[in-house]
Amino acid sequence: MKQKEGFRLRTVCGEHIIVAEGLANIDFSSIISLNDSAAFLWEKALGQTFTEENLTQWLLDEYEVDEPTAREDVASLVASWLQAGIVEP
Repeated sequence: MKQKEGFRLRTVCGEHIIVAEGLANIDFSSIISLNDSAAFLWEKALGQTFTEENLTQWLLDEYEVDEPTAREDVASLVASWLQAGIVEP
């Protein structure tokens, strides 16, 4: 999967949010707020194709988390990104 064009991570008042820029802004009326680890994964995946396996490994490499928890968190995160329409399979 990969991030859709036109969506950028911004930090506003210490909070990480996904904003739509350009034409993506026309159809995007939601604000996606990310915690620090989700923002890290968004930035790490920027400009490349990625899988849940990639995201899980990046999370394991960066944070002190066990693998089952990382896999569960990544699956939930990817589902929310897909539902919000900010990534494509």
